[in-house]
Amino acid sequence: MINLMVKPTEVSAKATRRRFTTAEKIRILREADACAHEKGAVTALLRREGLYSSHLTSWRRQRDAGQFGKSPKKRGPVATVPDPRDKQIAELERRALRAEARADRYERLCALQKKVSELFGIPLETESETKP
Repeated sequence: MINLMVKPTEVSAKATRRRFTTAEKIRILREADACAHEKGAVTALLRREGLYSSHLTSWRRQRDAGQFGKSPKKRGPVATVPDPRDKQIAELERRALRAEARADRYERLCALQKKVSELFGIPLETESETKP
């Protein structure tokens, strides 16, 4: 017979990483520093809290570096403020590319018109004839 009063296991399907707040880290470091002179006390603290000695080492480094202040150091690359001139330069470059493409298209069209006029024997007006 199955006992229905048994609690389900607390093990989740996917393990989640524990995150410690700054206050928890400082509390544990104070306890570790206080019991450092007793033999086996730090080990008992680590077992009780479910930590490794590397946690204490890295937290002590953070504490010594001053990263346990009001705002911890943000990770990742430093965000740079975009220069408004860069946006303007990009827009001008796009305009220049469009203008170059348009000019190239018109040159090819003019060359095609000249070839067609030569094939059909139609004389084209020269620039001196069009100017008054």
